[in-house]
Amino acid sequence: MGTSKHLPLDGIKVVAIEQAVAAPFCSARLADAGAQVLKIERPEGDFARGYDDVCSGQSSYFVWLNRGKGSLIVDLASLQGKQELADLLNGADVLVQNLKPGALDRLGFGPEKLRETYPRLIICSISGYGETGSLANRKAYDLLIQAESGLSSITGGPEAPARVGISVVDIATGATAYSAILEALLARAASGQGADIRVSMFDVMADWLTVPLLHQEAGKTPKRIGLAHPSIAPYGVFGTKDGKDILISIQSDREWAKFSAEFLKQPEKATDPRFSKNVARVANREATDKLVASVFASLNEEEAKALLSKADVAFASVNDMSALSAHPHLRRITVDTEAGPVSYPAPAPIFKGAERHYGAVPALGQRPRVDRIDVAPKSGRGHA
Repeated sequence: MGTSKHLPLDGIKVVAIEQAVAAPFCSARLADAGAQVLKIERPEGDFARGYDDVCSGQSSYFVWLNRGKGSLIVDLASLQGKQELADLLNGADVLVQNLKPGALDRLGFGPEKLRETYPRLIICSISGYGETGSLANRKAYDLLIQAESGLSSITGGPEAPARVGISVVDIATGATAYSAILEALLARAASGQGADIRVSMFDVMADWLTVPLLHQEAGKTPKRIGLAHPSIAPYGVFGTKDGKDILISIQSDREWAKFSAEFLKQPEKATDPRFSKNVARVANREATDKLVASVFASLNEEEAKALLSKADVAFASVNDMSALSAHPHLRRITVDTEAGPVSYPAPAPIFKGAERHYGAVPALGQRPRVDRIDVAPKSGRGHA
């Protein structure tokens, strides 16, 4: 966890019964903000430890999502393990868990019971489809929710649905859970009461899919069009004569007018009824793209970027991971692991004047290097 002074969540103690990606993403952000996070693992460890071996024999997922935490092996099926969890919760502020729905209840730690026993505890339960309904007991992983929610139907090119290239459902769910926990901490500061938060991966993705869903319900079924935008044109990739791909985005009719004059060198296209309005350009997408592509094909990369900049058009290179690795805007952090230091992208927020340092990734069963989550006296909670 961060070692800078006065981090926002200093003193907050988190128990994380977690595995895979969504819950670890959430608790890693809590650790970054200063919370003391203790990750509860089964004897064989979080199965995400074995997802790959690209970080000196360690999983890239685990190294990314578990910095700054401690690890504690607990057999929750045993009486000793249950007592150990109860003692931990007695001194905790937050419980994050993504076990199968009902699993905590069967262990004797259902959220309703926990709210009675630990009234200041904030409980965040992450599931695939929620805890009621026909799919509540179905296993759920990132790509499965991409498919079930319809996200894959609008991802990729016309030939077939595709997976988003990262675990977007898991990451979105973790970020949603993190923000909900922060809201609950703020509310508790005023009310003194904890919270019972339920976040499902399906709900998160349905929320994110509001725009294409509203298009569908308005009778305009979204189509897969690859690296382009379904409701804005021109917004896509065009090739230069030296074989470079550049993605451009024209967001308004005012931008189109300037683009027509400065880049296309055809100012009359700004008033042409086929192109003057975005709705018209989308309706005439083939003609719009053909017009723009013909000009790109007459320019090399340097010339095209110079004209785009002059026209104040938003554009980007179509890069790969090799280009990201060497990108001048890529900020990095380095975290310690049991196999040595690993460098990877820094968390996005920059707190000016408050440099942060990030804790190590724990080996299986490695307790925090800072004060442990203390067991509070039976007569009261540990953290005010």
